[in-house]
Amino acid sequence: SIIAFVMSVLMVIFIKLFAGLMVWIILIGSLGLSIIGTVYCWILWKQKKDEDTGSDIDQRRKSTYLAVAITATVVTVIIFLVIIVLRKRIKLVVELFNEAGKAISKMPLLLIEPLLTVVALTLVMALWFYFAILIQSSGYLALAEPSYYYKKDTIMKITRWYNIFGMLWITQFCIGCQHMIIAGAVATWFFTRDKDALTSPIQKSAYNLIRYHLGSVALGSFFIAIFQFVRAILKAIESQAKKSNNELVKCLLRACQCCLYCFQNILMYVTRNAYIEIAIYGQSFCTSGQQAFKVLVNNALRVAAINTVGDFVLVMAKVMVVIVTVFIGTLIVGEKEGVHHMWVPIALAGLFAYFVAHCFFTVYEMVIDTIFICFCEDCEMNDGINKPYFMSRNLMEFVKNTKKVLKVGDTPMQTPLKEI
Repeated sequence: SIIAFVMSVLMVIFIKLFAGLMVWIILIGSLGLSIIGTVYCWILWKQKKDEDTGSDIDQRRKSTYLAVAITATVVTVIIFLVIIVLRKRIKLVVELFNEAGKAISKMPLLLIEPLLTVVALTLVMALWFYFAILIQSSGYLALAEPSYYYKKDTIMKITRWYNIFGMLWITQFCIGCQHMIIAGAVATWFFTRDKDALTSPIQKSAYNLIRYHLGSVALGSFFIAIFQFVRAILKAIESQAKKSNNELVKCLLRACQCCLYCFQNILMYVTRNAYIEIAIYGQSFCTSGQQAFKVLVNNALRVAAINTVGDFVLVMAKVMVVIVTVFIGTLIVGEKEGVHHMWVPIALAGLFAYFVAHCFFTVYEMVIDTIFICFCEDCEMNDGINKPYFMSRNLMEFVKNTKKVLKVGDTPMQTPLKEI
């Protein structure tokens, strides 16, 4: 956990200071570490194969190392192919990260926001666990030979699901509040011409959230929680269906899960952009959701070119943190005697490392998305002549390069770059 925390903090600081250099370091570093990790896994497998005595423990251990080595090889090949395919677009991401770095430099306290969210989510999970135990231990004492148990009536069974839905809703609400605060601060920064005179944008964004937009965040998180809750119900039904031999029902349940998962991710993406529109215009959630959907559709190619590549770089940054944590964990755990299943604690450490990295890089992801939506709205509201643009020259140059490389057929600007 300490390794993941330190790596995440250093990665965020370096990206802020050296955006262009760090983007390439993240990509090449992730590929290099993946190659090193893959080679190391194959070496470990070869050692275990040579030390095989034919016992069941050695056979299982050898099979485990082989599976991990094959998985690492596949991941490395995928990373290599993705970098090759996106190599031209990656050059364009650098400028967007530069703009995000400028915003975070003006508002460094944004990096603390995920920590507050983690504290809030930890409290939510603790309360959910407490009420889950309370509900589970409630009911009417009944006899079932040779012991007693708590028999639950219909209300108690409904309460159990109510507790789950409440946890999902409040969790999404906390995440939505984080998105709203970041979006509000970055939107204020973007639409301020004299950025040196900008004062307390984060505090103002938090005030606007509490004063005006809590209902919008609650509504958006409610919609997401509904999808998650339905998926949880289907998961429970699917676990019951496994006891039967009806393959058709199992297939239908998996198909429903897949469809709901896709719709949930689409809803989460649109909702996050709706929060950005709320931060810009201060309108209701439904109106902002429509506006966000309109902006995304009108700039579909830009979204595909900018957001996906930016998200890929951030994912690679998370992967790099996980790889370093897992690699160091392998060296530490491998030296301890009596450990027969070393990949269990290492897998848990990798999962926790990804969670820590995700908390930090969520800030960059939201800042980039907010700058992009603000740019689109800036193009709609202003013409660059009578109404000057708010965006920087570098961002305009970035968009100009995007059109050159990707040949995006967007509506041309009403004024050339040199006139801005």
